[in-house]
Amino acid sequence: MREKSSAGVVCVLAALLGALLTGCTQSAAGGEGDAGSATQVAVSPSARPASGFGAVFLGVDECSSFGKATFTEVPCAGERAAARVVARHDGTTADGPPCPATTDFVLHISAQSQVSDEDGDGAVPQGYACMRNLQPPHPGDPGGGGGPRTIVGDCVYGAGSGQVRETACDGKGAKKPQYKVVKAVDARGRCPLSTALYVQLGGPRPVGCARPL
Repeated sequence: MREKSSAGVVCVLAALLGALLTGCTQSAAGGEGDAGSATQVAVSPSARPASGFGAVFLGVDECSSFGKATFTEVPCAGERAAARVVARHDGTTADGPPCPATTDFVLHISAQSQVSDEDGDGAVPQGYACMRNLQPPHPGDPGGGGGPRTIVGDCVYGAGSGQVRETACDGKGAKKPQYKVVKAVDARGRCPLSTALYVQLGGPRPVGCARPL
């Protein structure tokens, strides 16, 4: 029996999630009423489809190799496997659920309809895969300096124009950390008294309480 495969074109979103901040005891950037914004770096999708192994291209628990413009689905036990899918959603990240907190990076999958599997249905809908590296480093971990989300334990620095961006808490990143998110709450008034800045996180507890380092 032939193995099913499907293909899709993907581009990587290496998100260093930025957010607008307002001061609590002091203001490093922004003012009252600032809203969050994201800074992202994307690789343009290639016109070449990537080959897959599963019935669904990059389904949950499947693995990919690393690439610059295309990512190939490979067996997770193989030597080419570099990252595992921890969540998979159709549509776009703007309209769909957020990736798990410790996601390392996101692959955006372009719609593909010009290939066929053994069932005669080669269509791959537009979607995105939340990826976790099989081996360290894990930029999506708290303090890791990357990932598509800012979470408790992450560090940020002032990037100008009322924005901050994430950087590694250990100081080994390109920018030194200035603030650390120590708590996520549903309203600013629930932040500790030591809070110096509020960071927009999104989700059910959208306010991040950050203290200076």
